[in-house]
Amino acid sequence: MSTYKLAKSIIEKGNYEYADMMKKLDVFLLGERITLEQYNDLTGIMDTQQQPVE
Repeated sequence: MSTYKLAKSIIEKGNYEYADMMKKLDVFLLGERITLEQYNDLTGIMDTQQQPVE
């Protein structure tokens, strides 16, 4: 399974801490494990899952 598909699966299940996953995605992007388009897709999904803190 590709890095992108694995990360997307984890993100879609909500099984991650936001800050930790952002760090991992940054490393994947810098290491060319994912493309910029994939990075933007994954971070976009994460952003839509964020709930406002009250």
